[in-house]
Amino acid sequence: MGKVTGFLEIDRQVAKYQTASDRIRHFREFTIPMSDAEVQKQAARCMDCGIPFCHGDTGCPVHNQIPDWNDLVYNGNWKEAIRNLHSTNNFPEFTGRVCPAPCEDGCTLNLEDIPVTIKTIEQAIADKAYEMGFIVPQPATVKTGKRVAVIGSGPAGMAAAQQLARAGHDVHVYERESKPGGLLRYGIPDFKMEKNFIDRRVEQMQGEGVTFHCCFNVGLDITVEKLLAEHDAVLYCGGSETPREAGIPGVELGGVHDAMPYLVQQNRRVGRENIESVAWPSDPILAGGKHVVVVGGGDTASDCVGTAFRQGAVRVTQLDIRPRPPEKEDKMAVWPFWPSKMRTSSSQAEGAVREFQVGTLEFVGEDGHLTGVKCVQVDEKRHPIAGTEFIIKADLAFIAIGFRGPMEEGVLSELGEKLTINTDRRGSKNVVANTDDYKTSVDKLWSAGDVRRGQSLVVWAIREGRQAARAIDEALMGKTVLPR
Repeated sequence: MGKVTGFLEIDRQVAKYQTASDRIRHFREFTIPMSDAEVQKQAARCMDCGIPFCHGDTGCPVHNQIPDWNDLVYNGNWKEAIRNLHSTNNFPEFTGRVCPAPCEDGCTLNLEDIPVTIKTIEQAIADKAYEMGFIVPQPATVKTGKRVAVIGSGPAGMAAAQQLARAGHDVHVYERESKPGGLLRYGIPDFKMEKNFIDRRVEQMQGEGVTFHCCFNVGLDITVEKLLAEHDAVLYCGGSETPREAGIPGVELGGVHDAMPYLVQQNRRVGRENIESVAWPSDPILAGGKHVVVVGGGDTASDCVGTAFRQGAVRVTQLDIRPRPPEKEDKMAVWPFWPSKMRTSSSQAEGAVREFQVGTLEFVGEDGHLTGVKCVQVDEKRHPIAGTEFIIKADLAFIAIGFRGPMEEGVLSELGEKLTINTDRRGSKNVVANTDDYKTSVDKLWSAGDVRRGQSLVVWAIREGRQAARAIDEALMGKTVLPR
């Protein structure tokens, strides 16, 4: 905890943003950092609540010891704070920027709508640690002689690779794209997380002995069979990247796109890379001067909204088939779990028109190009309400309704029937592996992250990567000191 009476004396304060009119002019991060003194005051608000729901499964998947490092920050012990934070989370500067912070919804003070600003404090600890030179490579003192390959360099793959390297294994990470990071680099816009944070973690991991092999599409450029033959263990962390099919007539019209190619293109532009990707080759997609419609109500849809505004869209409309959630949840019914309530992202706050309980009937167009989106109001059960049809003008539309599993080309196509795949009720296909040992049906092959659990949060990917690393280390060595 922080100060005994801190939560009574100090008001909740969150980091401020640049104004929307300023931040839509660039793709950089726009959060204005708090001073060290302000962060310490916020950490002081952490109370002795008895059962800290903030760091259980309901609040933090990696089980960050939040009360402990709040107390350390309050007392100015930044070095011990980052050591404590790193004991559960390899990349707090990532989660401190892009995690939706279920820990804050689980905070006891959230019963009064004034939770501790945990996410802000977490980011501040990581940024301060870099500033003070506390984050350096931690190479293993003893090598095991074992070789491990990791397929995919997203948060699950990176977390597993770092843990395995620190256990003394020779770790090789195979990444399809030209730079490591997976969808952390190519999916999340720079205005939410600039990519230099990934670069410096990669540099740290290289100092710990991790070797990154980029531009290797495993299953196509190099076979899984070869990796299995040359390594003692292989961990598959390929992510969940196949877009969910919307089944909306007119998707073939020019101007209608899945969300991910659009976001990947813009991230590659910002990173001064060729916009064509191995997985998402496409003509340039730009929103400047256009009326844009985004189908979907999640984070990916919100990222499309913010990107479109920065490219100069005239108008952005976001369609959500779900009912408009309540402004405030019933605390006694849902706390400490993640509540359904009205949330407005920074991108939506930049001027998006949000439509709730709206179904998308058809993309309409002329001469093969999109001109509008035909919609209809729906009831609580998502059934169309007769007579409520309308058309929204659109030059560009993005489908952002989620993902249904890993890319089928590559690892899945090579292993075929050897690899057990589970198909859930929504049609998502995920690699089968339990959370005890993360083993797949293929000998020497483990799996973790979104490729196993389905699309999820960065913090869940980090947790699974860490747990899979422990399972692999124990399988190879007969014992392990890696934390679970």
